[in-house]
Amino acid sequence: MTEKHIMQIAYDAIGDVLYLSVGEPRPAISREAGDDILVRIDPETQEVVGLTILNLSTRGSIDDLPIRANLQAIAQP
Repeated sequence: MTEKHIMQIAYDAIGDVLYLSVGEPRPAISREAGDDILVRIDPETQEVVGLTILNLSTRGSIDDLPIRANLQAIAQP
């Protein structure tokens, strides 16, 4: 699997924001998709490079997300 296809997930508990990035996070423009979801788009290629989900806690627990993955901690605060 190439680096481009690795999905990175980060949660900002203070801002209550979930960030999903395809590959390494990179500069992008955000477009509203509705319901506090922003689609992040590479301005040069117009490729979707991630999602930003605002107010995540209003959607239920982060553990309830419909994501199947072999998750591994890479850093702990």
